[in-house]
Amino acid sequence: MGAQLAALLTNLSTQLTGLLKPLANWFAGFGMPEIVVHWGHPLMMGIVVFVMGSTAAYMGWKIRTGESDGPASATTRKLHKKLALWMTTFIGLGYTGGVLSLVMQDHPLLESPHFWTGTLAIGLLGLNGAISMSKFGGGKPELRTTHAYIGSVAMVILLVHAALGVKLGLSI
Repeated sequence: MGAQLAALLTNLSTQLTGLLKPLANWFAGFGMPEIVVHWGHPLMMGIVVFVMGSTAAYMGWKIRTGESDGPASATTRKLHKKLALWMTTFIGLGYTGGVLSLVMQDHPLLESPHFWTGTLAIGLLGLNGAISMSKFGGGKPELRTTHAYIGSVAMVILLVHAALGVKLGLSI
Protein backbone atom coordinates (compact mmCIF):
# COMPACT_ATOMS: atom_id res chain seq x y z
CA MET A 1 0.00 0.00 0.00
CA GLY A 2 2.79 2.44 0.93
CA ALA A 3 4.66 1.80 -2.32
CA GLN A 4 1.48 2.31 -4.34
CA LEU A 5 0.75 5.60 -2.60
CA ALA A 6 4.32 6.78 -3.14
CA ALA A 7 4.10 5.88 -6.84
CA LEU A 8 0.75 7.67 -7.14
CA LEU A 9 2.13 10.82 -5.45
CA THR A 10 5.25 10.76 -7.64
CA ASN A 11 3.11 10.43 -10.77
CA LEU A 12 0.78 13.22 -9.65
CA SER A 13 3.76 15.40 -8.74
CA THR A 14 5.29 14.86 -12.17
CA GLN A 15 2.00 15.75 -13.89
CA LEU A 16 1.52 18.90 -11.78
CA THR A 17 5.10 19.97 -12.43
CA GLY A 18 4.53 19.49 -16.16
CA LEU A 19 1.43 21.67 -16.04
CA LEU A 20 3.12 24.39 -14.00
CA LYS A 21 6.51 24.38 -15.74
CA PRO A 22 5.49 26.81 -18.55
CA LEU A 23 4.25 29.34 -15.98
CA ALA A 24 7.34 28.84 -13.81
CA ASN A 25 9.54 29.33 -16.88
CA TRP A 26 7.67 32.55 -17.70
CA PHE A 27 8.40 33.88 -14.21
CA ALA A 28 12.00 32.64 -14.45
CA GLY A 29 12.28 34.74 -17.63
CA PHE A 30 12.04 37.88 -15.48
CA GLY A 31 15.60 37.18 -14.37
CA MET A 32 14.85 37.26 -10.65
CA PRO A 33 17.92 36.73 -8.48
CA GLU A 34 18.20 33.21 -7.09
CA ILE A 35 17.87 34.50 -3.53
CA VAL A 36 14.44 35.97 -4.38
CA VAL A 37 13.30 32.72 -6.00
CA HIS A 38 14.62 30.74 -3.04
CA TRP A 39 13.75 32.96 -0.05
CA GLY A 40 11.11 35.40 -1.37
CA HIS A 41 8.18 33.13 -0.54
CA PRO A 42 9.30 32.43 3.05
CA LEU A 43 10.01 36.09 3.75
CA MET A 44 6.67 37.35 2.46
CA MET A 45 4.65 34.54 4.00
CA GLY A 46 6.48 34.97 7.30
CA ILE A 47 5.30 38.57 7.40
CA VAL A 48 1.74 37.55 6.54
CA VAL A 49 1.58 34.72 9.08
CA PHE A 50 3.42 36.35 11.96
CA VAL A 51 2.08 39.89 11.61
CA MET A 52 -1.36 39.56 10.05
CA GLY A 53 -2.11 36.08 11.40
CA SER A 54 -1.12 36.75 14.98
CA THR A 55 -3.04 40.04 14.97
CA ALA A 56 -6.16 38.42 13.48
CA ALA A 57 -5.96 35.58 16.01
CA TYR A 58 -5.47 38.00 18.90
CA MET A 59 -8.44 40.09 17.80
CA GLY A 60 -10.58 36.99 17.30
CA TRP A 61 -9.87 35.74 20.81
CA LYS A 62 -10.40 39.22 22.22
CA ILE A 63 -13.88 39.15 20.66
CA ARG A 64 -14.45 35.55 21.76
CA THR A 65 -13.55 36.17 25.40
CA GLY A 66 -15.56 39.39 25.60
CA GLU A 67 -12.52 41.58 26.31
CA SER A 68 -13.69 43.97 23.63
CA ASP A 69 -17.04 45.53 24.64
CA GLY A 70 -19.24 48.31 23.32
CA PRO A 71 -18.06 50.45 20.41
CA ALA A 72 -14.57 48.94 20.65
CA SER A 73 -16.10 45.51 20.00
CA ALA A 74 -17.65 46.61 16.72
CA THR A 75 -14.33 48.06 15.58
CA THR A 76 -12.42 44.95 16.64
CA ARG A 77 -14.92 42.69 14.83
CA LYS A 78 -14.67 44.75 11.66
CA LEU A 79 -10.87 44.78 11.76
CA HIS A 80 -10.70 41.05 12.53
CA LYS A 81 -12.92 40.26 9.57
CA LYS A 82 -10.92 42.44 7.15
CA LEU A 83 -7.55 41.27 8.42
CA ALA A 84 -8.50 37.58 8.32
CA LEU A 85 -9.85 37.95 4.78
CA TRP A 86 -6.70 39.73 3.53
CA MET A 87 -4.47 37.26 5.37
CA THR A 88 -6.25 34.32 3.75
CA THR A 89 -6.02 35.99 0.35
CA PHE A 90 -2.29 36.63 0.72
CA ILE A 91 -1.72 33.10 1.99
CA GLY A 92 -3.58 31.73 -1.05
CA LEU A 93 -1.44 33.83 -3.36
CA GLY A 94 1.68 32.87 -1.41
CA TYR A 95 0.77 29.21 -1.69
CA THR A 96 0.72 29.59 -5.46
CA GLY A 97 4.04 31.43 -5.37
CA GLY A 98 5.58 28.77 -3.15
CA VAL A 99 4.51 25.97 -5.48
CA LEU A 100 5.90 27.87 -8.49
CA SER A 101 9.12 28.50 -6.57
CA LEU A 102 9.52 24.75 -6.02
CA VAL A 103 8.92 24.11 -9.73
CA MET A 104 11.47 26.82 -10.65
CA GLN A 105 14.01 25.13 -8.35
CA ASP A 106 13.25 21.67 -9.80
CA HIS A 107 12.12 20.40 -6.40
CA PRO A 108 9.48 17.66 -6.53
CA LEU A 109 6.02 18.73 -5.46
CA LEU A 110 3.93 16.70 -3.00
CA GLU A 111 7.00 15.15 -1.33
CA SER A 112 7.45 17.78 1.33
CA PRO A 113 5.57 18.04 4.62
CA HIS A 114 5.76 21.80 3.98
CA PHE A 115 3.54 21.36 0.92
CA TRP A 116 1.01 19.32 2.88
CA THR A 117 0.85 21.66 5.88
CA GLY A 118 0.31 24.57 3.48
CA THR A 119 -2.48 22.69 1.75
CA LEU A 120 -4.08 21.85 5.10
CA ALA A 121 -3.81 25.46 6.28
CA ILE A 122 -5.47 26.75 3.09
CA GLY A 123 -8.29 24.24 3.57
CA LEU A 124 -8.82 25.22 7.21
CA LEU A 125 -8.76 28.94 6.42
CA GLY A 126 -11.26 28.37 3.61
CA LEU A 127 -13.54 26.38 5.92
CA ASN A 128 -13.26 29.06 8.57
CA GLY A 129 -14.10 31.76 6.04
CA ALA A 130 -17.15 29.79 4.92
CA ILE A 131 -18.35 29.50 8.52
CA SER A 132 -17.92 33.24 8.98
CA MET A 133 -19.62 34.08 5.68
CA SER A 134 -22.60 31.95 6.74
CA LYS A 135 -22.96 34.42 9.63
CA PHE A 136 -22.13 31.44 11.84
CA GLY A 137 -25.18 29.55 10.62
CA GLY A 138 -27.46 32.38 11.67
CA GLY A 139 -25.61 33.19 14.89
CA LYS A 140 -25.21 29.68 16.32
CA PRO A 141 -22.87 29.80 19.32
CA GLU A 142 -21.41 26.37 18.50
CA LEU A 143 -20.33 27.62 15.07
CA ARG A 144 -18.68 30.66 16.65
CA THR A 145 -16.78 28.28 18.93
CA THR A 146 -15.87 26.04 15.99
CA HIS A 147 -14.67 29.10 14.08
CA ALA A 148 -12.43 30.17 16.98
CA TYR A 149 -10.82 26.77 17.32
CA ILE A 150 -10.40 26.13 13.59
CA GLY A 151 -8.69 29.51 13.30
CA SER A 152 -6.40 28.65 16.20
CA VAL A 153 -5.55 25.24 14.74
CA ALA A 154 -4.85 26.89 11.37
CA MET A 155 -2.44 29.30 13.07
CA VAL A 156 -0.62 26.45 14.83
CA ILE A 157 -0.37 24.58 11.53
CA LEU A 158 0.99 27.73 9.88
CA LEU A 159 3.68 27.97 12.58
CA VAL A 160 4.63 24.32 11.96
CA HIS A 161 4.47 25.10 8.24
CA ALA A 162 6.94 27.97 8.71
CA ALA A 163 9.38 25.74 10.58
CA LEU A 164 9.10 23.06 7.88
CA GLY A 165 9.60 25.76 5.25
CA VAL A 166 12.85 26.95 6.81
CA LYS A 167 14.02 23.34 6.95
CA LEU A 168 13.05 22.86 3.28
CA GLY A 169 14.69 26.10 2.24
CA LEU A 170 17.94 25.12 3.90
CA SER A 171 17.88 21.70 2.23
CA ILE A 172 17.39 22.91 -1.35
